[in-house]
Amino acid sequence: MADRQQPSRMPTYEGRALARPEEEIVDQGLGFDMGTVVSRRRMLAFFGVGAAAASLAACTPGQVGSSGASAATASAVAGEIPEETAGPYPGDGSNGPDVLEQSGVVRSDIRSSFGDSTGTAEGVPMTLALTVRDLANGGTPFAGVAVYVWHCDREGRYSLYSDGVTDQNYLRGVQITDTAGTVRFTSIFPACYSGRWPHIHFEVYPDQGSITDATTAIATSQVALPQDVCTTVYAQQGYEASVSNLAQVSLSSDNVFGDDSGASQLATVTGDVTGGYTVSLPVSVDTATTPGGGGQAPGGGGGQPPSGGPGGQPPATSS
Repeated sequence: MADRQQPSRMPTYEGRALARPEEEIVDQGLGFDMGTVVSRRRMLAFFGVGAAAASLAACTPGQVGSSGASAATASAVAGEIPEETAGPYPGDGSNGPDVLEQSGVVRSDIRSSFGDSTGTAEGVPMTLALTVRDLANGGTPFAGVAVYVWHCDREGRYSLYSDGVTDQNYLRGVQITDTAGTVRFTSIFPACYSGRWPHIHFEVYPDQGSITDATTAIATSQVALPQDVCTTVYAQQGYEASVSNLAQVSLSSDNVFGDDSGASQLATVTGDVTGGYTVSLPVSVDTATTPGGGGQAPGGGGGQPPSGGPGGQPPATSS
């Protein structure tokens, strides 16, 4: 029986038979070349879709941990602090009283009034630490800028504006950032009044000499306070009205923090009610962008302070 001749194996490239086996791959002809291009494009498209999907998966918020931050939130925190309204009670001259023209406003302890006023705000001790970074210079510490801070008292009142404290200027003050870009204020934990999530206002000015003109502020924003700490503080004497007010609002429903639940404005807090709390927040500002908050009250109107403190009616405008 004669041996059956085995067919010779045709040379192939990427699973396709070579049109000219004796020639190089680049000399296989136009038809072969076009097939190779199409094949490679399909492969690139496949890997491109896979890479995009993996990228989207990495950016999709997963389960929120105790820090309340996701991968998407972490990216937001690294950017510029959101510009917010200064509210109707800024005390910077843009809406009535101007505490920034008064001698003595540059101070670290803002619990007591200064000048001709003598009142002191009572409440759970709080140290506020803000660290300002300059995005226009690669995120380096922004040394030498002036930070003006103000917030309501334990009863939900704003000095200079609210009934009973129009003759006071406590819980308002300015500090100049150190070489690390940090300012620290000694204060008391603010109340939760009706219609707003517990918060602290601040404005950043180029330097101390600029604070007398609210239009020179390079950033205006607010610090959001964590719910668990607020709940603990509001269980203390003097904060009773804040308990029901806090139950009626959330970070997601708040008219300032609601767009992203305060992702880049939610402070980190340590401490306790006995020794006091330290409230910290990184503040990245970009002098290359146009400030969108400023010292103007919403709509240019005056607004009314919370009526009767935190148990009163919601403010007419954001504050």
